[in-house]
Amino acid sequence: MSRKEPDKRTTVRQRRRSPDDRRSEFVAKATEFFSEEGFGGGTRALARKLGVTQPLLYRYFPSKDDLIKEVYRKVYLDPLETGWEKLLSDRSRSLQARLQEFYEAYTDAIFTRKWLRIYLYSGLKGLDINRWYVGMVKDKILTRIVRECRHDAGLAVQSRPTAAEVELAWVLHGGIFYYGVRKYIYEAPVLENKAQMIRDALDVFLAGFERIAEESADRRRPPIKVVG
Repeated sequence: MSRKEPDKRTTVRQRRRSPDDRRSEFVAKATEFFSEEGFGGGTRALARKLGVTQPLLYRYFPSKDDLIKEVYRKVYLDPLETGWEKLLSDRSRSLQARLQEFYEAYTDAIFTRKWLRIYLYSGLKGLDINRWYVGMVKDKILTRIVRECRHDAGLAVQSRPTAAEVELAWVLHGGIFYYGVRKYIYEAPVLENKAQMIRDALDVFLAGFERIAEESADRRRPPIKVVG
């Protein structure tokens, strides 16, 4: 007796993915594509690279910019939704311990070839991704770090950090970021103990901030020393 052939329509239904799954698949493939090829070309070429038709891609993303925004959300924003602001604000622990834990977690999230290549490509193309991300880092990370540094140093906690304080925080952040660029983009030799690199960078940063604090006219009280 011959074996019954499977119903092709059933097979198609089994293989059909939900709209959410398909959307996530497009974002994942677009992320891979952008990280390797950059942001050149139109949606037709992008759809061909993704292995779908342009009309199908438009059903999920009306424009290339919409797709780029979704890649930005998935690649840049979602990894930050991990309670890091709460971690940085936990004054029951020493400031250095909080910063060490934060930067170890942060670099675990961004130190990938894909993440760094997309960031650099978007910067070269002048896309909004970099401006969005730089603004987010300043507002959600660096401003918080400066606020905690001011509190730890016995300074009045201002709502807006000074330009010098922000620049010092960017030197810290940028130095740690460039460690990842050297390792994952340039494939250059780096100190393999990432935790030590972060610890050394924090030592320099906190010493520099203490100098700023000592020269500040609004120092109100001795610096707080919390045992971590």
